[in-house]
Amino acid sequence: MAYALHETLEVHEIAAFKTVCMTKSKTMRALVSDPALKQILQEDVDSSTRQLEELSAILSKATQ
Repeated sequence: MAYALHETLEVHEIAAFKTVCMTKSKTMRALVSDPALKQILQEDVDSSTRQLEELSAILSKATQ
């Protein structure tokens, strides 16, 4: 499947934004002391990791 250039760029933008969000969650997780909040941040990191893998797969298909 071929993607238009603007579609590929939008996926890049989403991946960049998701990377920033994941970095912030990782950083904040190290700073908070509440166990429930730590768990929420860890779940966000796990979710973001899966989503970035999916976005990476989309981008690799776009460059083929």
